[in-house]
Amino acid sequence: MISAQAWGDARVVWAYHRVRHEPEQCSVAVGLGSHDLGVADAAVALYERGLAPLLVFSGAHSATTRARMPRGEAEHYRERALELGVPDSALLVEPYARNTAENIRFSRALLDERGVAVESVLLVSKPYEERRAYATARMFWPGVRIVSASSPMSLTDYVDSVGDARLVLDMLVGALQRLLLYPEFGFMIAQEVPAEVLAAYERLVAEGFTGRLIPQEVTR
Repeated sequence: MISAQAWGDARVVWAYHRVRHEPEQCSVAVGLGSHDLGVADAAVALYERGLAPLLVFSGAHSATTRARMPRGEAEHYRERALELGVPDSALLVEPYARNTAENIRFSRALLDERGVAVESVLLVSKPYEERRAYATARMFWPGVRIVSASSPMSLTDYVDSVGDARLVLDMLVGALQRLLLYPEFGFMIAQEVPAEVLAAYERLVAEGFTGRLIPQEVTR
C-alpha cells in the first residue's frame, strides 16, 4: 500500500521531471530507447504534426527490456512507427546505446555519418525522463537547440499504463538521484533542484522507494 504522503511526494517529483517545453519544429526527433513503446508513439505523433522530418530511435537492450524487446529497443520502436504509418525513409535506427549519454552520442554520430544537418532536436523520452534527457543532451550535443518532449500524461495515467505503481515511484526516485549525482562525473549539466523537490525525494527514499537507486560510488 502506498501512502497518501508518498503519492503527494511522487507528484512533486513527477512535475519536476517534466521540463514542459512547447514542442516546435526541429531538424530531427530522437526517441530514447526504454521499456516504454509510448516513446515511439510520442515521436510518431510529433512527426505527424510536421515537427520533424526524420525520426531516430536509439537503444540496445537492458536488463528490463531484453525479454520484452528481443530485437533491441530501437528496432522495436521502428517497428511500432511503421505500424503507425511512418515511411521507412523517415526512420533511422541506432541499435547500440545502453544509457542516456550513449543515446545522445551515438545518435549524433549516426546523423553526422548520414550527412544530416542538425540545428535542433526534439528529444523524446518517457515523461519522467524529460529533464534527465535534456541535461544529458546539453552536455553531449552542444550547439544545437534541445526541445524535450514526451507523451502528455499525468502520473496517474502513467502508473495505469505501466500497471505497477511501486515500480513507477522507484523510477521517479532513481531518475532524480541521477540528476543529483551525474553532473559531478560529467554525464550531464547540473540542474537546480528546488528544496521542496529534494525534500519529497528524501521522503520517498526513506519510505523505501529505492529499487532504481544506484550506489553513489557507481559513476556509469
